[in-house]
Amino acid sequence: MSSLRPLDWRGAATALLLSALWGANPVAVKIGLADAPPLRLACMRFVLGGLVILAYAGWTRRPGRFDVRPGEWRVLVSLGVIFSIQIGLMNVGIGLTTAAHGAVLLNSYAVHTVVLAHFLIPGDRMTPGKVGGVLIAYSGIVLLFARDFSFRSGTLTGDVVVAGSAVLLGERIVYMARAIQRFDPIKLLLFQSAIGSACFLLASLAVESGAPTRYTATLATSLLYQGAVVAGFNFIVSSYLYQVYRASAIATCSLTTPLFGVLIAAAITGEKLSPVLVLSSLMVAAGIGLAVRRGPSPRP
Repeated sequence: MSSLRPLDWRGAATALLLSALWGANPVAVKIGLADAPPLRLACMRFVLGGLVILAYAGWTRRPGRFDVRPGEWRVLVSLGVIFSIQIGLMNVGIGLTTAAHGAVLLNSYAVHTVVLAHFLIPGDRMTPGKVGGVLIAYSGIVLLFARDFSFRSGTLTGDVVVAGSAVLLGERIVYMARAIQRFDPIKLLLFQSAIGSACFLLASLAVESGAPTRYTATLATSLLYQGAVVAGFNFIVSSYLYQVYRASAIATCSLTTPLFGVLIAAAITGEKLSPVLVLSSLMVAAGIGLAVRRGPSPRP
């Protein structure tokens, strides 16, 4: 029987905080792409995130974080490669579309995670309440952005690339949720950062050698957010969440990430909140409440 718990309100609050921080990531990527090509930006982000995780590992004095036992290399390399391809597609795709489209499409991974977790994680089954909550919350997000999507627009290529990144992200989360029951989460994060840094360094040298990089304060801020906040703090905390709670429940909270991204963008750009945004917020909140609501306790 699975030892993973349904999401309680403390876990939900933590997951929502991570979602808010992650929601601004497409905006940070879009800003960084103005000064650096996508693969080089990903390489710098992986290096910075890896340094943050390494510093945390040293501060907590975690033993065995570099020890690889027989049979572990396959899992570590698989996660690193999946993660690298996913981030590469995300950066390239966001460069070809808008940050709003990127936020919506990237975070459709939550739906993939719920479905994949149903088949791949023991005890993490879909229930009518969970399915209903996901559908209500995602319908709110679709309502918010429906009028912005057009297959005739110049963002179609970027939208398709980001959608592919979302599928890989859902797969990586389920894979990591299974692996994290046997691996130290810090070891997983360190090896993902190391493998990703090497992959993006080689890829950038191969295809971006002629693309310039402008080392500006804006690029530094973008990298600090992507590397220290998202790749460092967010991934460390989310790894522990996946050790305790079911992956599909955490993914349901992640459906709020595009909404947080819009609110953060509105705060930065001064855009007004529309009635559609307010309605979407209510639908997302109702969906999360339904999905994380505990059913009646079983009788002894």
